Amino acid sequence: MRDKPAMRRVKNRKFGAKGGEATRARQATTLAILQVRPLPGDPTRGTLSAGRSVLPCALGRAGVTIRKREGDGASPRGVFRLRGGFYRPDRFLVRPASALPLRPTRPQDGWCDAPRDRRYNRPIPLPSDTASAEALWRDDGLYDLVIDLDYNRGPIRPGRGSAIFLHVARAGYRPTEGCVALRPGDLLRLLRRLGPRTRLAIR
Repeated sequence: MRDKPAMRRVKNRKFGAKGGEATRARQATTLAILQVRPLPGDPTRGTLSAGRSVLPCALGRAGVTIRKREGDGASPRGVFRLRGGFYRPDRFLVRPASALPLRPTRPQDGWCDAPRDRRYNRPIPLPSDTASAEALWRDDGLYDLVIDLDYNRGPIRPGRGSAIFLHVARAGYRPTEGCVALRPGDLLRLLRRLGPRTRLAIR
């Protein structure tokens, strides 16, 4: 979902994969479940529990809802699998280590957010003359590293929300437009412990 620009560049000079680290990450035991819960008194911020780690996170500007709609600014309640992710190749020295499939983004990558378009909630090339779409190649750093959540994907329901990701948080954990967001270093380290069997639960 769209967020206002305010994020610095992210590089994995310290945390990036080297040598056979990506292979070792795939062989390591992955987390079964990530638990996201809003903070009492502030529904736009929360915690993400990953094993013994508890990480601060940003949530949608409208908190969490079970009746998600396109543009409502809320994070959807539910349990979602991780479909994979993408990263900015010019912001990382090497591909981040993870058992999840990751692909580099390109300047022409977009994500359709037009409910009446047949490509709704799917990646599409930019520029698009026929549909509204969100750019995945951003200058604010929020999509430098992204995990695609399996929200509204099978089947895709028009108007029920698009581009729900786990991505980089803005400074101060300011609210998202419906995604879950983590500090860059936290997201990069967490990625090493995620795999195709990991589920993310937004309570």
